[in-house]
Amino acid sequence: MIVLDTAALLYLLFQRERLSGVAMQAISTADALLLSSISIWEIAVKVKKKKLVLPMSPRELTSRLHGVDRVRFAAVSDEIWLTAADLEWSHQDPADRVIVATAQQWRCHLVTSDTVIRAYYPLSIW
Repeated sequence: MIVLDTAALLYLLFQRERLSGVAMQAISTADALLLSSISIWEIAVKVKKKKLVLPMSPRELTSRLHGVDRVRFAAVSDEIWLTAADLEWSHQDPADRVIVATAQQWRCHLVTSDTVIRAYYPLSIW
């Protein structure tokens, strides 16, 4: 199982050419793709602010993702929130902190193009 950050998820769904070869290989061979539910919130907020245009609503996208066999959602539990708060990391973006905490809690690799996350989280893939 691997965790996808929000950008990696969007690239996988709508712009596969933006994924690195290593990232695509990891996604292709993973038995499951774990998504933090905060990614759904992040996508919905960006759509609402018109910073992201999708061919469907965030609600429909989420519904479709729930129908994909390999996709699993990780709720942002109290333990993940506490782990995110405890990260020894100066990065302040709450979504990024929660996604890293999710990968850490599940002991998974994290697919991300974000250089700040990759510098911090040793199990990052790109």
